[in-house]
Amino acid sequence: MAKVHIPFMQTGALAVGGRLLDEDERSVQAWQDRPSTLTRGHRACQGCAEALAARWVLDTAMEVTGGKLMVANATGCLEVFSTLYPESAWRVPWIHSLFANAASVATGIAATNHAKGRDDIRVIAQGGDGGTADIGMACLSGMFERNDDVLYVCYDNQAYMNTGVQRSGATPPAARTSTTPAVGLSPGNTFGQGKFVPKIAMAHEIPYVATATVADLRDLEAKVRTAMKHRGARYLHILVTCPLGWGTKTAASIKMARLATQCGLFPVFEAEYGDITGVTPIRSRVPVEDYLRPQRRFAHLFGPRGDEAALERIRGQAERNIRQYHLLEEGVLA
Repeated sequence: MAKVHIPFMQTGALAVGGRLLDEDERSVQAWQDRPSTLTRGHRACQGCAEALAARWVLDTAMEVTGGKLMVANATGCLEVFSTLYPESAWRVPWIHSLFANAASVATGIAATNHAKGRDDIRVIAQGGDGGTADIGMACLSGMFERNDDVLYVCYDNQAYMNTGVQRSGATPPAARTSTTPAVGLSPGNTFGQGKFVPKIAMAHEIPYVATATVADLRDLEAKVRTAMKHRGARYLHILVTCPLGWGTKTAASIKMARLATQCGLFPVFEAEYGDITGVTPIRSRVPVEDYLRPQRRFAHLFGPRGDEAALERIRGQAERNIRQYHLLEEGVLA
């Protein structure tokens, strides 16, 4: 889907999903008969960005494939809140895998379809940051190395939210979790640990890697469409805010995702075969404090007993991202 300029218009029912645009420029969510892959009956928390992102990703993939789609879902929040036995909120062929092996299960599905001559059926694997960056890393790397024809989607809420907000390999430094409490000389998560999986995916030189957030759903939709045009291993990493684990207001999920990109802590980009091919620049830069302060998991960095040293290190991380990914447009104030 080509990116287009959307002029300001009076909002209303017809503006939802871009219905005022030409038909070929509209979002998949603009259609009354959209696939609605994730429907009523799930138990996601109020303000859950993961539910929004998953619906958007799979609705788009279903539209692109003409409904010929199969999904393998790792254990985690998304699986638990959407399939409380004996009910399911999914309207797509969907299988629950173990925490560690969604990539392997999806690979098996794709291989079976290929053996049956059904390469028209596409396969998506999806999981959270725990099942991707930690427990499922070996299976995911194997999928990348073999270049299996699977799109893997990571919904990154930066901790093991379903089991009690424990630290994961994607938890940012200084963040408070149940296993990295805000106590001691260095409260919160340790600096220098964890991993940024998109870079690991790029190191495998697979056909397509991209990052996205729920703050720009048209960009997310465009990247799903691009990913589905490729064959082989593809990886999409989506930042999904979690009001429960982050300690933010339920109405602030989109705002928090936007602040993560505009302060430089979450770069949004695309890569093909290991090389970056496109970057979404920062439109209106904000200080990292604007992003961190509304989150209770970072409350110990502020106030009379704040941690200026930790804040300075986080600012440094944002600056490195800005330099590495060229996130500042010409003319944007630094």
